[in-house]
Amino acid sequence: MSISSTWWIVPLAGVVGLASHARAQQDPVDLAKVEIHVLPVQGNVHMLVGAGGNVTVQVGRQGVLLVDTEFGPLVPKIMTEVRKLSSGPLRYIINTHVHGDHVGGNEELVKMTPVDNTQPLNIIAHENVLNRLTTPVTSRVTPPPQVGLPTTEYYLPEKDLFFNGEAIVLYHAPHAHTDGDSIVFFRRSDVISTGDLFTPERYPGIDLARGGSVNGIIAALNRIIQIAIPEDKQEGGTYIIPGHGRLCEEADVVEYRDMVTIVRDRVQDGIKKGRTLEQIKASKPTLDYDTRYGPGDTFIENVYKSLTAKP
Repeated sequence: MSISSTWWIVPLAGVVGLASHARAQQDPVDLAKVEIHVLPVQGNVHMLVGAGGNVTVQVGRQGVLLVDTEFGPLVPKIMTEVRKLSSGPLRYIINTHVHGDHVGGNEELVKMTPVDNTQPLNIIAHENVLNRLTTPVTSRVTPPPQVGLPTTEYYLPEKDLFFNGEAIVLYHAPHAHTDGDSIVFFRRSDVISTGDLFTPERYPGIDLARGGSVNGIIAALNRIIQIAIPEDKQEGGTYIIPGHGRLCEEADVVEYRDMVTIVRDRVQDGIKKGRTLEQIKASKPTLDYDTRYGPGDTFIENVYKSLTAKP
């Protein structure tokens, strides 16, 4: 059974469209027609854009490291572009979180990687990613083995490794987009890969069923801002590769953090005044942001449920 099985807590929904948590209203994507675009970022790091989450690629003399893997059917196209950057072996995959549009290519990448004990493929993620991927929807179903699961999990606030002459640090963002999110910082290249903690062209997804919360999102955005350093006039310096959308700088994250905080505070104020969810929606707490990020009802509902959830 593969990661895309409907028995698992994170299905790929037939590997078409984005993961079900993100944009359920979006029309399905024909993956056969998807093109993979490559953008050099800086240092050893590149950004690949396709149909799922953005893929971060780090290359060097030791080989290739990927952050997230999009969907399985896109892996041949992804690797075609990667091979234009490096002929070295794929040595590491880092999964920023559990959703299918970020882990869906793991299995195919494992299958196409030659078995070589001197250069094994290591898949790294927070332990909650593995827990979610291996927990069946119902306790009555015994999950069979899967291909492409994380092989190295971390449970402390941080994990680091050194690859291609560069220190890479993973920071766990607890109870943010999910309960297993990782911020990935390439120190020498000065690039941060955020997964879906930061999606500059749409409201953040808060996967409440998998441990997400609005306050965790804000804390994660503050951590990204703490790590990033702009070069001049809030431009340049540290570059940010988001889970979806365009390449960004620290100022973009600050603006996004402010938006999430303001909406959170508006919803919290409505809760303190005893208003229902429908009354808060009617007050349109996202009105001044909807033209930029899209309809805000789902975000408002998730913020409300996050703030009113029992500990």
